Amino acid sequence: MAYGYWRSGKDRDDAIFHLYFRENPFDGGYTIAAGLEEVVRYLESLQFGRDDLDFLATLNLFSEDFLRHLEDLRLTCDIDAMPEGTVVFPHEPLVRVIGPILQAQIVETALLNIINFQSLIATKAARVVYAAKGDPVIDFGLRRAQGVNGGHAASRATYIGGCAGTSNVLAGADFRIPVKGTHAHSWVMAFDSELEAFEKYAEVMPENCLFLIDTYNTLQGAARAIEVGKRLRQRGHEMIGVRLDSGDLAYLSKEIRKMLDAAGFPKAVIGASNELDEHLIASLKEQGAKIDLWGVGTKLVTAFDQPALGGVYKLSAIRPPGKEWQYRIKISEQAIKTSNPGMLQVRRFAGADMIFDQLGGEPVHTIVDPLDLTRRRNVPDNAAHEDLLVPIFRQGKRVYELPSIEQIRTRRAAQLDRFHDGVKRFVNPHRYPVGLEKNLFDLKTRLILEARGAAV
Repeated sequence: MAYGYWRSGKDRDDAIFHLYFRENPFDGGYTIAAGLEEVVRYLESLQFGRDDLDFLATLNLFSEDFLRHLEDLRLTCDIDAMPEGTVVFPHEPLVRVIGPILQAQIVETALLNIINFQSLIATKAARVVYAAKGDPVIDFGLRRAQGVNGGHAASRATYIGGCAGTSNVLAGADFRIPVKGTHAHSWVMAFDSELEAFEKYAEVMPENCLFLIDTYNTLQGAARAIEVGKRLRQRGHEMIGVRLDSGDLAYLSKEIRKMLDAAGFPKAVIGASNELDEHLIASLKEQGAKIDLWGVGTKLVTAFDQPALGGVYKLSAIRPPGKEWQYRIKISEQAIKTSNPGMLQVRRFAGADMIFDQLGGEPVHTIVDPLDLTRRRNVPDNAAHEDLLVPIFRQGKRVYELPSIEQIRTRRAAQLDRFHDGVKRFVNPHRYPVGLEKNLFDLKTRLILEARGAAV
């Protein structure tokens, strides 16, 4: 497409693209924006090196003049985006790209790949953390992640979503995420007895004794952990607790809690793993399980049971050299797949979001439900609000200071606190009101009718 723009002279046109999704993942009520930092790093390093050009030449698709053009290519776009940790909803643009259409088109796939995946995993993590109701959740998913790169990005996204740490040591080093972990069953099996395994672990890791107790018999394992915990205490150290990885987690955790308390270990935690997700954690909570720490792996980092967010990247306006912006719209037999025209911004009020066109001047505060034109909401002109898309690049130069991952986590927590529990529940969540500003709704309607050849 970039070559086609260049050959036809369209590469001199400016364009506006928006990255957004059409439905919240996991049949949920919200999505957490994530991945912007990696997008920024990608865009700052965007250029075609000699090896890239040599490979493209082997495809026998592009002229030498075009390859030389790519060699000189540097980003000159204006890019706005929602900060990571923002709670977002369907059809709201997470990223807006304005600039030469050739550049804006080239970055499409990278932006979608990064934002789609990390936002999906951050959202899954937020749901799991919500189910845990304040208990720490640890990302245990690297071994089951979709490749090394996928696991690396997933660990970052889980921390943004609210996890308290990760077993992924490389992610801990690269992203400054707290690293947490326990021994595996193989440690226990490597010794002649479970008791010996626990004793040796206590010798080498006296400050990190969270014993995995279900290698052979869970309740016997708990008794042996308590025995070693008492010896550990005599040496001036304290057992952290025990971990369950199989069986009836509700029943076992209750029994083991009694054992720990009776033995004088009321502060020892009970951790659990074993194919957990938000629904199973919520069920265990309802059953009164005495679990204090949740290790969540496969179903977290693979975003079970939704493998992709489904974000799209759509052209909404174009401007030939020396001319005014011209609106563009994609229509469909499905109303949900019809795009919004213009230079879009999202304005968040207390209780509703409004998508409006910045090319259309100052918006009126009448919000129209795009799927039901009879549903309208009037917001006072002086109502407090926040515009969610913020400047990231201007003329290809970064103007945005990247926040720390801790600042992103703080934003995510504060954002979720603004929404009532109905938006966050897992079954039939409340649909948060997001609509089009009235002028944008009218513009979109007119463009649809014109595109379909109907009288306006």
